[in-house]
Amino acid sequence: SCCVDEVAAEHAGAEAVLHYGPACLSPCGKLPVLHIFGRQPLDVGRCAEAFRELYPDRQSRVVVLSDVVYAHAMGELEQQLCPEYPNIVFSRVVCGEPPGSAPPGEVQQFGRQFPVEVLGGLQDCAMFYVGAEGLALTSFMLTWNCCPFSSFDPATGCGRRETFNVNRALMRRLYLVERARDARVVGILVGTLGVAGYLAVLQHLRELLRRAGKRSYTLAVGKPNPAKLANFLEVDIFVLVACAQNSLLDSSDFYRPVVTPYELELACNPAREWTGNYLTDFRDLLPGACAHVELPPAVPAAEAVPDISLITGEMRAARLCDPPAPQLPPSTTLACRDQTWAVTKISPAASFLESRSWRGLEQQLGQTPVSKAVQGRRGIAIAYEDEGRKQ
Repeated sequence: SCCVDEVAAEHAGAEAVLHYGPACLSPCGKLPVLHIFGRQPLDVGRCAEAFRELYPDRQSRVVVLSDVVYAHAMGELEQQLCPEYPNIVFSRVVCGEPPGSAPPGEVQQFGRQFPVEVLGGLQDCAMFYVGAEGLALTSFMLTWNCCPFSSFDPATGCGRRETFNVNRALMRRLYLVERARDARVVGILVGTLGVAGYLAVLQHLRELLRRAGKRSYTLAVGKPNPAKLANFLEVDIFVLVACAQNSLLDSSDFYRPVVTPYELELACNPAREWTGNYLTDFRDLLPGACAHVELPPAVPAAEAVPDISLITGEMRAARLCDPPAPQLPPSTTLACRDQTWAVTKISPAASFLESRSWRGLEQQLGQTPVSKAVQGRRGIAIAYEDEGRKQ
């Protein structure tokens, strides 16, 4: 796993964790972590040659990123390219730093930190990634979607300009945002127990869904797959709380779509507007982060602007509800309660079951005639003992 297994370390009574292999560099909340990435072989000369072929203009502004297993060779690559390219910038790996702690003029995301000194910021820069195609590169391209990307695969020794259609991918993600607006029951999938801030974002999502008038279930299913999530038919959409690399789940094979916390906030928080910047790290949504947006005050029903779904064409609620008043402690005195309370508080699972034509096995007492028990067949379904053998 790219995430540090802090839960297993706590079960063993560990005081620190050594994490070997690829890592998403998400900070942990409890134990100190030492990352040991390993040293995958990299032909630095071939990589520098591929860089020169992709960027023949020596004044090009390029930010060099790399997979963590090739971070050991970035110093040698920098020595070869910096004399020729004065505007090249090499990122460095930063482990365990919280979001928003980068000094002014620097970018710090995905465990990488690099300075941005140009006037236009990242919009005037290109990105060169050293590593194989995977989730890390996809997260980089969606987050920095204003920058053209190129990559060098050390396994094949080939460099190329990435042709990943970012606009098409963003359109797909925005379609999922519209699906989240239509959803009435949301399943919150806990995909990590070690990344710092996951409890805070769970509480944030529950509060967001409650204010938006949606029901929510919190589910810990391990690694999500279509078979697991298909068991929750009453859930309209799922939101996955995971690290930045694993949150972008392709849900085309799933019975219900799976969105990220940022996409759910785009759907439920009227104060959050799409600016073109895509966020894959859920810690950017928490209070104190640079991208945090407070929930606006509730709007009375009479002043709410009607909203029409772009998918179903039906009208839907587009306002935040007032937080409920604090409830009095339960009394032990018997009292008559309003009978409509049970109807309004019915669970989504029960409502879904009521809408189905087949609700499982029913006893049907008094409707089935009484008969004596008879001996049934013996054997397996493919060949019972009383059936003739096929020649």
